[in-house]
Amino acid sequence: MPKQPTVPATNPAQADAIASAKPEARGGAAAAVPFAPRMLREKPPSATAPADRDSYVVTALADIMDRSLHAAVARFTAGLSPAALAHAYLDWATHLAFAPGKRFQLVDKAVKKTLRLANYAWQCALHGDKEHPPQPCIEPLPQDRRFDGEAWQNWPYNFIYQGFLLNQQWWHNATTGFRGVTKKHEEMVDFMSRQILDMFAPSNFLLTNPEALQQTLRKGGMNLVNGWRNLIEDWERTISGKRPVGAEDFVVGQNLAVTPGKVIYRNRLIELIQYAPATKAVRPEPVLIIPAWIMKYYILDLSPHNSLVRYLIDQGFTVFMISWKNPGPEDRDLDLDDYRTLGIMAALDAINAIAPGRKIHAAGYCLGGTLLAIAAAAMARDGDERLKSITLLAAQTDFADAGELMLFINESQLTFIEDMMWERGFLDTTQMAGAFQMLRSNDLVWSRVIREYLMGERPPMSDLMAWNADATRMPYRMHANYLRHLFLDNDLAEGRLSVDGKPIALADIRVPIFAVGTVHDHVAPWRSTYKIHLSVDTDVTYVLASGGHNVGIVSEPGHKGHSFQVMTKRSTDHYIDPETYLNEAPRKNGSWWPELAAWLARHSGATAEPPPMGAAGYLPLCDAPGTYVLQA
Repeated sequence: MPKQPTVPATNPAQADAIASAKPEARGGAAAAVPFAPRMLREKPPSATAPADRDSYVVTALADIMDRSLHAAVARFTAGLSPAALAHAYLDWATHLAFAPGKRFQLVDKAVKKTLRLANYAWQCALHGDKEHPPQPCIEPLPQDRRFDGEAWQNWPYNFIYQGFLLNQQWWHNATTGFRGVTKKHEEMVDFMSRQILDMFAPSNFLLTNPEALQQTLRKGGMNLVNGWRNLIEDWERTISGKRPVGAEDFVVGQNLAVTPGKVIYRNRLIELIQYAPATKAVRPEPVLIIPAWIMKYYILDLSPHNSLVRYLIDQGFTVFMISWKNPGPEDRDLDLDDYRTLGIMAALDAINAIAPGRKIHAAGYCLGGTLLAIAAAAMARDGDERLKSITLLAAQTDFADAGELMLFINESQLTFIEDMMWERGFLDTTQMAGAFQMLRSNDLVWSRVIREYLMGERPPMSDLMAWNADATRMPYRMHANYLRHLFLDNDLAEGRLSVDGKPIALADIRVPIFAVGTVHDHVAPWRSTYKIHLSVDTDVTYVLASGGHNVGIVSEPGHKGHSFQVMTKRSTDHYIDPETYLNEAPRKNGSWWPELAAWLARHSGATAEPPPMGAAGYLPLCDAPGTYVLQA
C-alpha cells in the first residue's frame, strides 16, 4: 500500500487542521456523496483515477488557507464575521425592497419627524427663555445620559440633540418591524445601526458639545491639550501591552487579594486557595467559590472593605477559592470537561481531604456558575452527594435569551471565532473586551472619549477598574465547545449535554439554590438567569440586585444606593414569572451579602473547630494569592 502523502505543519494549528481533514476527501467524490448513483459508485478503477481525487495534502492546505484568511480578517473586524453581517443586512434589505407599504410608512415618519423638529425650532425661537422652555419633541431613553446637562437645553444644542434623537428613532423604525426578517437578523441590523449612529452623536464632537465648549473656555484650551496627552498615553500603553494609567497603584498581593490564606493544591489548570479562619468556631460546611475563567478570581477578593471572601470568613465560614491559570498556546486542547474535572472536581477532592465527611456549599460566578451547574447535574446523576447547596452569581443555565451577546452567536460567527482562536490557540483578551464594550458602547467607549479626550479629565483608578484591566485568555477548544454547546445549541438547558458519555439534566439537582441576578447586567441578563426556576425541581431563592454584572455582585454592606429584591420558591410552589416577581418580591435596601450569609447559615450545621490548613497530600505550597493569578 503506498505511503500516505503528508504536508509539513509549522505550528499546532496547522497540525490540527491536517488531523481534522475529512476522511471522505481522501476517498473521492463518491465517498463524499453516499447516495451517488450506483454506476458512479462502482466505476472500475483506472490508471487516471488517483488524479481525479482530492488529495489529503490539498484538503489540508485548503483548510489552512481558509482558516488563516479568516484569522487575518478578524484582526481588522474586531472578531466580527463579515459574512454574518452581510447575511443579516441582505435579509433586511431584501425585505425592505419588497415592502412598499413599509417604505411608505418610513417616508411618512420622516415627514412627521421633520415637522416636529421644525415646530420645536420655532418654539425655541419664540419662547426660548429658561423660564418657559419649549417642550422637547422626543425624550432620550432612560439609560441614555448623554444630554442630561443643563447646557444641552440651550439653543442651538437642544435643536442639535433633538434632531439626533429623532434620527436615531427613525433608524430604529427602519430596521425593525419587517414581516419575514428573522428575529436575530433584525436585532443585528438594529444593533449595528445603533453603533454607527452613536459614533456620530453630537456629544462626541467639540463644536456640537456645549459642555466641552464651556470646559474649553474655562480652561483656556488646556482640556484639549490634556485630552491629546491622554490619547497619546493610552495609545502607547495599548500597543505596548501595558495596563491603563493608574492600574500600577493596585497590585495583587499588596492591596488587592490580601485576605490571608494558603495555596494547598495546584494542577495544570488551577490553584486552590484555603483562607485562614477569622473566628474561633466556623460552620462545619466549607464554601467553595468558582469564579469565571474569563476573569481573575480576585474580583471576589478585591480590597479588604469590598471582599466577598473576607466577608464570608468574618461570618464564620471556611472559604476555598479556585484560581484559574491564564492559558497559553500550549493549552489549546483543554476543553470544557477539563475545566470541570481539573477545576471543580479536583477542588472538591482536596476539600474532602481537609474536611472529611463534610458537605460543601459551592458558589459559582458567571461562567463559573454555569460550570458549577454542569458539575452538580453530573454529580446528582451519579449519586455524588458532596454538595450541600449551590449559589449562582450572575450565572446562566439557559441561553435561549442570553441578551445582545447572542447577536454574535450563529454558525457563521462561531466558525469565524474558531478560526481566529485556531491560529493562536486561545481567544485573546482584547477580542473579548471589544465584544463587551460594543454591548455598552455609550458607557464604556464614548463616555470615556468625552470625559478623557474632550474634557481632559482622568477619573481616578479604582480597584474594580484595575481588576477589569487584568483580563485572561481562553483556550481554543474549550471556548469553541462552550459557545457551540451552550450558547448556540443550548444543550445544557435542553438535556443534550453529555458528561462522561452520558447526558445530564439540571432537573436532577436536589440541593437548594441561591441565585443572584442584577438589574443592568448586559452579560448575563437577569431574566436569563431567572430561568433556573424552569430547569430545576428544588428550592430556589432568587435575588435581583441593583447594579450591573460586576458592581451588582461586588455589593459590600455600607455601599450607598444599593438595594435588592428577594423571594424563595419552594419545590412544591407554582412557577412565578419574572414580571410577577418584580411586582411581588419584597425590596430591601443595602447589600444582599447578609442575605446570602444568613441563607448559608440556615443550611449549615452548628459551629465547630476550624479545619486544618491543608492535609496529607494537600500541604500548603505558598501564600495566597498564589502564582497563577500573577500570570500575564
